[in-house]
Amino acid sequence: MKRLVAVGILASKVFTVLAQTVKTSFTGMEREHLRVRTPGLFEEGKGFTLRLDSLPQDAYCFPLPGGKVISKYGSRGGRHSGYDIKTKANDTIRSVFDGVVRLSKPYAAYGNLIVIRHANGLESVYSHQSKNLVKSGDTVHAGQPIGLTGRSGRATTEHLHFEFRIDGQHFNPDLILDMQHRKLHPKTYRVTRTKEGIQLKPENEKQ
Repeated sequence: MKRLVAVGILASKVFTVLAQTVKTSFTGMEREHLRVRTPGLFEEGKGFTLRLDSLPQDAYCFPLPGGKVISKYGSRGGRHSGYDIKTKANDTIRSVFDGVVRLSKPYAAYGNLIVIRHANGLESVYSHQSKNLVKSGDTVHAGQPIGLTGRSGRATTEHLHFEFRIDGQHFNPDLILDMQHRKLHPKTYRVTRTKEGIQLKPENEKQ
């Protein structure tokens, strides 16, 4: 635990400042629903910077170490909102970053669902658990066990359905995560919200 707490001290100044803005209590809407906007994230219509290039190694953890991807984002005719990752029943699911649990409850086809709000503007989503190990308002650290794989909700096999969301909208995890090697892309992104949805572009990429 001491090692994990130290991550916040070692993180970049930008990440540390943002960490102070993550609240530990949420509105009824935030505790009950998956797709809700993050207050203040896009103030006055402006975007924000997502920094993944200066995080300490221990500030990130792949959610299901050793897992195999069995369904990618955008599959099933473009309807699939995340990645399906499989190992075995009741395997340990871990938080990808430090954060605060916003939602933890059974949720329609998602089954047992967990949503964690992170200081960097992201939310991570985990579903179909046989059991959730955390509750709304809990502070968690990268790598901390948060649930056990299962097939609750609409699922045909035990697995983890994993998503990234920003301001309630899902986006392709491939934009920031190398699924093959289970590592983050060490880049700085400019995040904006348009009529088409959330847009992430590396800062050195031409518009």
